[in-house]
Amino acid sequence: MLDLQVIDEPAAALAVLDPVRARVLAALSEPASATGVANALGEPRQKVNYHLRTLEGHGLVHLVEERPRRGLTERVMVASARSYVLSPSVLGASAATPERTDRLSARYLIAVAARMVREVAQLARRAEKAGQPLATLAIDSEIRFASAAERAQFTAELSQAVTSLAAHYHNESSPGGRWHRLIVAAHPRPDHDLDHDRPQQTADTPPPSPPPAKKGTEHV
Repeated sequence: MLDLQVIDEPAAALAVLDPVRARVLAALSEPASATGVANALGEPRQKVNYHLRTLEGHGLVHLVEERPRRGLTERVMVASARSYVLSPSVLGASAATPERTDRLSARYLIAVAARMVREVAQLARRAEKAGQPLATLAIDSEIRFASAAERAQFTAELSQAVTSLAAHYHNESSPGGRWHRLIVAAHPRPDHDLDHDRPQQTADTPPPSPPPAKKGTEHV
């Protein structure tokens, strides 16, 4: 199981955004059967089977083992990762890019972060296929400024330090060199869970009924 998986296929993104499938995926942080997941979520096993087949088809859950149970074959599954991120690439041409955003706006920071998710996910996948580590650097810290003036002074000093370091280590002509992106960002820390600010989604029509389960096997 991966610590984090980036979903960059539109069909897989659509599958995992379904509320029931998201709950099924979360329930499979540990291996379980369809019966176990159904009991944990309070959902009919047939419905869970239906969603599991969809998740498995997109590689979001994997088979752990098969074991006989009362004349059936019980399939024990586990989620492919502990957590997931949707890549902006699932939006295709509509995906956020810094080039189409005002550099002085908060949305520019969002666009830069979106580009980072997209690019690092692609590079990490290539590195895994090649059996090589991907050289990355991340610094995550928090700072409480006493005033807007001190925040501005901190920004000026940080900019000067980064500019000096970049000028010192940048080598335009080295044959073995490789370009890297350096992103320095800051934003106010939320004081509460922003998810509570989102409007609740409602379904105008009920979801399609799952197909009948196949006899002889129990899907997990």
